[in-house]
Amino acid sequence: MAETHAEGGAGGDFDLSQFYQIFFEEAGENLDQMEQMLLNLNLETADDEELNGIFRCAHSVKGGAATFGFADVAELTHHMESLLDRLRRHELQPNSVMVDVLLESADASRSLLARHQAGGEGVALETADLVRRISELAAGGTVASAPAKPTPPPVAAPVESAPVVLPAAPARAGGGRLLQISIGPLERPEQADAIQELFRDIPGLGSIKVATSARADVRVFDVETASTNDDLLDLFAFHVAREKVSVTERAEASVDVVSGESASDPAGFGFFDGSPGAPQTNATQEVAVVAAPVATEHAPPAKAVVGKAPAVAAAQPEAATIRVAISKVDQLINLVGELVITQAMLAQNSRALDPAVYQQLLTGLADLDRNTRDLQESVMSIRMIPMSIVFSRFPRMLRDLASKLGKKVDFVTQGEATELDKGLVEKITDPLTHLVRNSCDHGVEMPAERIAAGKSETGTITLSASHQGGSIVIEVRDDGRGLSRTKILAKARERGLDVSDQMSDAEVWQLIFAPGFSTAAVVTDVSGRGVGMDVVKKNIAALNGTVEIDSAEGYGMKVSVRLPLTLAIMDGMSVGVGEEVYILPLSSVVESFQVKADAVSTVGQGSQLVKVRDEYMPVIELEKVFQIPRFDFERSSDIMVVVEAEGSRVALLVDELLGQQQVVVKNLESNYRKVPNVSGATILGDGKVALILDTGALVRRSRH
Repeated sequence: MAETHAEGGAGGDFDLSQFYQIFFEEAGENLDQMEQMLLNLNLETADDEELNGIFRCAHSVKGGAATFGFADVAELTHHMESLLDRLRRHELQPNSVMVDVLLESADASRSLLARHQAGGEGVALETADLVRRISELAAGGTVASAPAKPTPPPVAAPVESAPVVLPAAPARAGGGRLLQISIGPLERPEQADAIQELFRDIPGLGSIKVATSARADVRVFDVETASTNDDLLDLFAFHVAREKVSVTERAEASVDVVSGESASDPAGFGFFDGSPGAPQTNATQEVAVVAAPVATEHAPPAKAVVGKAPAVAAAQPEAATIRVAISKVDQLINLVGELVITQAMLAQNSRALDPAVYQQLLTGLADLDRNTRDLQESVMSIRMIPMSIVFSRFPRMLRDLASKLGKKVDFVTQGEATELDKGLVEKITDPLTHLVRNSCDHGVEMPAERIAAGKSETGTITLSASHQGGSIVIEVRDDGRGLSRTKILAKARERGLDVSDQMSDAEVWQLIFAPGFSTAAVVTDVSGRGVGMDVVKKNIAALNGTVEIDSAEGYGMKVSVRLPLTLAIMDGMSVGVGEEVYILPLSSVVESFQVKADAVSTVGQGSQLVKVRDEYMPVIELEKVFQIPRFDFERSSDIMVVVEAEGSRVALLVDELLGQQQVVVKNLESNYRKVPNVSGATILGDGKVALILDTGALVRRSRH
């Protein structure tokens, strides 16, 4: 579907298909923003700012879709726009039914756009029912007159700034407007002929006839259309410059003129200021008039529209940012990682050099070390994105789930600005989805049950994120019924799990992560199969993270997920065992100490324990775990490193501590294969490969 247009009257043709990807990305962002604003809309106290913001999002999608020829999307979003128009005019009072329909329409728009992005593959989504429901809602609030004839899908193109316009002429009784459009002066008057083709090619746009012109370089057309002036001007902009176009009302002889040169509205990208219900512009702004002057009393009163603020805020980042493919960022990060390794090699090889002889070289290497670290930190910050990207997915899901279950739930987010590595953000979404659904389904009680328990009928689910040391902690909290120790133990015994009444609460809570474990009495399409929490545990463990649960029956539950900030680079402790070097994540290391042989006790089945400050903990000999050959038979491991994971501690027996360093993490599984008890690998300064140990797997190993 390659379309070509002459740009701004310059006569140069360009292919609109080159802008498809940009349109799809911006349309997706607008739909996401509209969804968030709808979810946050206060139905009782909705103000102009909120409604204007939602309208602008729908309008931007409509304008772009019409420009690129996606008529189904343009039609649907146009009807959404019509409903939002009446809401903005306060002709209708927003209600939950309207919000539901608009959210459903946003989902349908995404589906239609996805189909167009895929080249039209698959069956197109039927939107006739949605359009009918939207139209019924839009018509239901008419107070002064019968609803106007539905406007055909307008055609618009995103422009860098929207023009300032005087109020559009009123619609004729038949639903159309009689206009006279003058185009010129033009160096090539034949450029204006393309305007006639637009009316021929776009169904429902209207009719056009050539009128007599007093000048050879000016073309005049008589037009009958239901579209607004801005719709037309945005459409014409691909063929002639906007300042060359003037629009006058033929019936009343009042002038409705727009000049592209006078555009000063920063929130105008894709927004039709002249469309019904559009925010009024400041009367003090300049308006270029072509034709007869307009009397001052005909201008609408000046009005400050705070609803434009979100659009301004949204436009600012675009001016200061560029879109870069993720693959390029990943390649850059990988190259910086290789540079860090090379720098470490140079630093290690330079230690034997005489400082007096090689002073300049060593000074240069010191500068290289400093610059490499700064470059590494800067590049890593590119991968860091705010948690708001993750949090934004849950309000809609929670709203639909609560409605389905018949519950009332408030969703609160905290720490949206907390940053996390992009790779982790993509992988943490699914576990958090399970946790939020679990809180809504099992945690928050039904309204009647909450009232009987002395609580408010509306439950609260809180999703928060914060930095703690070198990790990020994500918490999912609810004020529901909490976990029942009795029920969990009974279910565990029923499934044949080894449990006892002497188990601590923390140990009992961990039972819910067992595969297939569920205390739900009835299996529904929401839950009850026990395939949620075990997925959470596995996915988070795969990210070198931990999950902890805190609960009080009758008061609620808190699930804390602790993750490293990034999987691309980490602080590690190097330990030596025989001739091998291993890396322990520094965030897992608690302490290290030298131990005597008689401090280690052997218990049943050959397991070893060591007593550290009145606490016994399992001992794991890395020499035996990885079957390391020992060439110095007289030497034995006598250093223990205590590591913590999943709420438990173990002591690792090693030969020596080699130091602390930052290491670039390489995925071992994709380059070799999955190795038990190993989470990745890195390249040391001397070029050797060192394995990064999976402390969580080692802790689980000690339990068996």
